[in-house]
Order: sequence, then structure tokens, then C-alpha cells
Amino acid sequence: MLQLLTMQYASIVPREACEFWGAEFRRHPVGTGPFTFKVWAENQALVLLKNENYFEKDTAGVPLPYLDAVRVSFITDRKTAFLSFKQGKLDYFFGLESSYIHELLTPEGELQAELGASIKFHKNPYLNTEYLGIRMVPLSSDGAETSPLQQKKIRQALNYAIDREQMLRTLRNQVGKPATAGFVPRGLPSFSDEAVKGYSFQPEKAAALLKEAGYPQGKHLPAITLLCNNEYLDVCTFLSRQWEDLGIRVSIEIQETALLRERMRNGQAPFFRASWIADYPDAESFLTCFYGKNGAPPNYTSFRNADFDQLYEASLIETDQGKRFMLYQQMDRLLIEEAPVVFLFYDETAQFFSKKITGVSGNAMNLLSLKRVKKSD
Repeated sequence: MLQLLTMQYASIVPREACEFWGAEFRRHPVGTGPFTFKVWAENQALVLLKNENYFEKDTAGVPLPYLDAVRVSFITDRKTAFLSFKQGKLDYFFGLESSYIHELLTPEGELQAELGASIKFHKNPYLNTEYLGIRMVPLSSDGAETSPLQQKKIRQALNYAIDREQMLRTLRNQVGKPATAGFVPRGLPSFSDEAVKGYSFQPEKAAALLKEAGYPQGKHLPAITLLCNNEYLDVCTFLSRQWEDLGIRVSIEIQETALLRERMRNGQAPFFRASWIADYPDAESFLTCFYGKNGAPPNYTSFRNADFDQLYEASLIETDQGKRFMLYQQMDRLLIEEAPVVFLFYDETAQFFSKKITGVSGNAMNLLSLKRVKKSD
């Protein structure tokens, strides 16, 4: 409950202002934060000013925030945003994309040497799990299996056939960690790669599972279509090539992000690339994606398992933290066994900021707090 109450959606706002402005409160916000609203040009920029009445002070008794104002630029194209940051038009920039990642980071995940004089780089665990989802119910009206992915051994083979470390090294410049311990990501207190043993790169085991499923070396296995957006085409291409080595043919179908999400919601995506970001810092925010009584969202895979549901319901009323963590880990082990998803990686934040900026801190929710940030001339 405390974690839910500290979400942004539970921030304190004055009832009288909400009642006065109604739906227009979004353009006349009143809150208790370190900055006050000044100007908002939708899809262009947002300007905030220092809240002179903010209640917090630093350890020396100096009122917070230190900054007089903040300007947020809304730049939809990531490459354009990166160029603006590189030209010094922005002080802070976050996130990575294949079009510019190598200009910022070395293959080992370090900031490029020539940028060190003007830019700082920071990364830390981010509560986001990247995965491929598999719809766990047949799509045909007569109940017949319409995809080889309905066979558990094939789903397991897909997981064993991936070299996640190579994927992160070649495509993400070591930003992120291999998802080898279930769906719950690193950065949460219940995460344990000792208690939860997931999938590692074992091509021989993948081949054996494929043979047990009746498709030795992929012979007679129908082609599989993977839906993804353009942003993750490089990752999906990497995966399809690894599966091709096993004899599994996977074709990639590019979808606009909005259309892909709509198909996921409507149950029209048998195999899709997705990610799940924590709403609050607890494993339940991730495991809810597989609770049988949930629809899509969050249960995009239509996963149904009585044992999982029993554990999930027990975790909701368990007040002993240690016991609740054990329930979470049991659920994760069950997900690994049933493999309703292909586990890819646990994300990390990638923050880049000017050396003129100090006081930037990272957190696993990837929330940006500017109340202790300073900018030098």
C-alpha cells in the first residue's frame, strides 16, 4: 500500500482547484513539488519555475530546489534529440537507440573517450523486463493448435537458443543484464538469481528439446511470425538468426507501435516483442502480467495456470516480507518452466548529462528528480 501511495498518481493536489478547473486542471496544475507550472506548448516544450514556497531544505539549511527554472523539450525522434544534446542545446538526455548508441558508448559500455571532457554517463538497474510474449491459447475457432509455440518444449527451446550476453554486447553496448532469472528484474529486493534459475545459452539442450517435440533440426516445423516495432528490429533480427542456426524459421513483421499494442490487447498477436515497466517497486507489478483472472493488459499472453494463480493470491495477503518474496520466486520458477515468454534482458537506465550539471541521481524507477540538481556557468 505504501508503494502504491507513493506513485505519481497519488500525488497531493488541492480538491478545490480540481473542482474549479475540471478537465482543464491539466493546464492549471497546482501541487506540492519543487517547481511550479509556467508554460506548456503541447508536443514542444514545458517550462517550470522554482517554487519559492517549497518546504524542503538541504543539510546546510539552503532551500530547495537550486535551479531557477527547468525547460523540458518534447522531441519525438530520438536521433534528433541526441543531436540536440550533442550540440549542447540540451543538458540532459536519456535512453539508447541503435542509430546513435555507438557514438556514445564503447562495446564495453563505457562512455566514448572523446566525450569524457564534456559529458557524464550514469547507469543503474531499471525496473523494466524486455521479453517476447507468446499467446498461450489457440486462435482458431475449433480449438485446434495454430502455432508450434503452443508446445512447451518449443517455447523452452527458443529460450535456450539465445546468447543473451552476446546480444547485449553487440546491440546494447552492455547496457542491461541477461534475463536469466525469470521475469522479475534486477533491482527489486525479491530478485534472486540463486533462488530462481532461468534460461542460459545452451544450444545443445535447445536442439534436444526441438527433437523431443517432433522437429529434429527444425524439420517440418512451420514458420513462425514475430511482431515487433521498428525500434527493436535489430534485437529481433539477432534472435531470428540464432533460431535459424537451430532450424527454427522466424519471420519478422514490422508493426507501428500503436497497432502492435492494439493487436496485443485484442489477442491478435501470437508472438510479439514487448516490455513491462514497474508501476511501483514490487515484484507483484510484474507477476500480475500472468495472473489468470487478468485480461490484456496486463496479461497479454493469456497465461492461465491454477498453481500460479493460487500463489499470486496468497502473495497479495501475505504480510511477512520474507514469505512473500518466496511466493514471488515460486511464481517465477513456474513461469520459467511453462515459458509463456522468451526472457531477453533486464534493462538499465542510461543517463547522459553535461558536466555543468551536478546532483543528478539515478533510481530503479527511472524517475528524474531535479530538486538537488545544480548547473554551473
